[in-house]
Amino acid sequence: MTMTKLEIVAPEEIVPYTVLEDKEAQIIRNAMLVYPYIKSGVMSYRKAADMLGHHKIDLITLYGKLGLLYFDETEEEFEEGLAI
Repeated sequence: MTMTKLEIVAPEEIVPYTVLEDKEAQIIRNAMLVYPYIKSGVMSYRKAADMLGHHKIDLITLYGKLGLLYFDETEEEFEEGLAI
């Protein structure tokens, strides 16, 4: 995977939290950068995982550990889907 430097405009107070040496923290940061695009339907979990150099299931698992569930249906919506 080719990496590139990205420049963004953000409040100065955020900067110390974005410069990360820890590999796991970098993975989480990068996963969180693409998450809004997944949730809005612009990007699939598979595409995001490929871009990040991970397997889809590993990305889904990471989001789950962060409290971002793969299935965001209510129990009622889930039951309705099973009835169809």
